[in-house]
Order: sequence, then structure tokens, then C-alpha cells
Amino acid sequence: MPDPSSQIDALRAQFDRDLAGAAGEPAVRAVRDRYLARKGGLLTALLKNLASAPPEARPLLGRLANDLKGYITTRLAERLAEVAVSRRPAGAVDVTLPGRAPSIGHRHPLTLVREAVETIFARMGFLVIEGPELEDDYHNFEALNMPADHPARDMQDTLYLAAPVRSAAGSPATLLRTHTSGMQIRYLETHQPPVRLIAPGRVYRRDDLDLSHTPMFTQVEGLVVGERVTLADLKGTLFAFLHELFGQERGVRFRPSFFPYTEPSAEVDITCSACGGPGNPATATCGLCKRTGWLEILGSGMVHPAVFEAVGYDPERYTGFAFGMGIERAAILKWGVEDIRLFYENDLRFLEQFPL
Repeated sequence: MPDPSSQIDALRAQFDRDLAGAAGEPAVRAVRDRYLARKGGLLTALLKNLASAPPEARPLLGRLANDLKGYITTRLAERLAEVAVSRRPAGAVDVTLPGRAPSIGHRHPLTLVREAVETIFARMGFLVIEGPELEDDYHNFEALNMPADHPARDMQDTLYLAAPVRSAAGSPATLLRTHTSGMQIRYLETHQPPVRLIAPGRVYRRDDLDLSHTPMFTQVEGLVVGERVTLADLKGTLFAFLHELFGQERGVRFRPSFFPYTEPSAEVDITCSACGGPGNPATATCGLCKRTGWLEILGSGMVHPAVFEAVGYDPERYTGFAFGMGIERAAILKWGVEDIRLFYENDLRFLEQFPL
């Protein structure tokens, strides 16, 4: 059997090493449990082993063991007191820790496109106007060369109110506006040429919500009126606008169309962002542009003389052009979004993909 007094000295030296290596309060308490625990403690085990020592040696070994126990207890109490002084108060902030990065919000992609459109046209000298979403039949249809029996009204698929409402514009409103062209009429009624404006805002139509349609969407319409305004001015303005919004590499084309408030009228297309446009091998299999290489972006045309007559302008003196574009449509084509419903679901995983 090893010398009990040597065991006591070895245990004291081992305790001193363990206590010196305990850096914090949890480590000190772990040392205490290792030596003083009633079950499995090193000092407890040593005291039990002394029972097998020779009777004549037990008094001395008992005294040495009790001295060691007192030493261990005293040193642990002192060490716990030391670490208690340096203990951080409850709820305290450790200023030495690295800060948490703030969660930065993202503007909505439709807001980004609308702001980009307004910025581009503002640099061109266009005025940005807004107006009521509740509209009357005259400003929404009749003044735009769409009388009550005009078939073009079917294209709008209008949402009518159950009863007329007195709108901010003054006249009784009977419908939710199907386009922002009514604001153009209201501006022309109170201002003389030259006119250069865009009218962005929400519009409403009786559409089912699906991949490419929604009963509420955002539109921006533009109007220029003056003397000697030509189709060349329209084309030059829209070419410059579309190249700045979508990039200089995108091709732009005009093709004949029909709108009751413009004559002649034209649809405007840009080359497909997925396949690169007509002539590329990928166009033959592209589902986005239906293998044509082109994507429709807006409608446009020269203002119909009947619209000038409705607001008191001389159609023999003044000419002008107008255009209209859906903000959602532009966002879909700009970023390749496949489902228009994503813009309205407030899914952060989707919204965080767009620029700040």
C-alpha cells in the first residue's frame, strides 16, 4: 500500500494545479465538486482509504487529512470570492463583444421600378402628377374617345361602384379607374400647352389573380402636347427611356396596334432577356417570349384629335403623343419574375433579392 502521507501531499499538489487552472466561476465549482463531492470526491475517497492504515498511524494521518480538507475548503472559498468580484452584473452589456449587424429593410421591387421610371422622366423634364383612384365615366372613358357604346370599353372590364361617391376631384365617382389617363384629361382641362407629364398610380380591372394578372396593379402613363410634336418625338423618347430602364443592349421595336385615344397607335416591344432576342439559337426554345425573341412592354400613339376637342385644345394647332406601361410588367421583364402574385405576398425571401 502506498504511503498515506505521500498520497495526502500528492493530492494537495494536484489540487493546487487544478485550482490554478480554473479560469472562471464554473471551473472553480467544478474543482470543488471533484475534490469535496460526497460521492466520488477525491478527498472523500482518500479519507475512506485511511481506515485501512495501521492503528498507530491513524491519528497523524487523520490530522493531515483534516488539514488538507480545511486547506481545500479555504482556498476554494477564497477563489470563489475572487471570481464573484469580477462577475458581470445581471443584464450587463459586454462592450467588448462585437456588435450585432442591424437588419436592413428592403424597398419593394415595384417601388424601385416606379422610382426609376419617375427619375428618368423627371430628367427629361416631365411633371409627375397623381390623382383620385375613384373616377367618373367622363374622365375615364368619354373624354378619351370612348363613348358609352364604344367596343373598347369591353377591353377595360371595369369595376363599377354600387352607388356614386363624391370624389376629391369634385364630380360623382362611379367606378374604380381602369387607367391613369383620367388624370391627363384633368390636367389638360386646367392647363394650356406645352404639356409634358407622367401619371403613375394604382388602377383596377375585373381580372382573376393568376400568374400574369391581378385585379389591382400599378400603371404609369405619359403625355406630351405641343406644336409640331411628331411620331419621331414619341419614338425617340421611348427609345431613350427603355434603354435607360432595361439597358442599352436591349433592342426596341414598334408595331401597329389600336387604342381609341391615339391614332396612329403602336405597341412597343423589347428583346427577350432570357434568350437574347430574335436570331439567337436559344430563341427557338424560349418559353418566356414564346419563341419570338420579343416581349411587349407598353402601348403608345399620337393623341387622337377627339381627345383635344374634349379638353378645348385646337387639334389643328396642337399635336401630342401618349404612352402607358404597367409597373408590374416592367418589374417582371427587368428581373425575370415568373409570377406576378409574388409582388403582393410580402415574402421576405423574395423581397430581399432586390437592391436596397
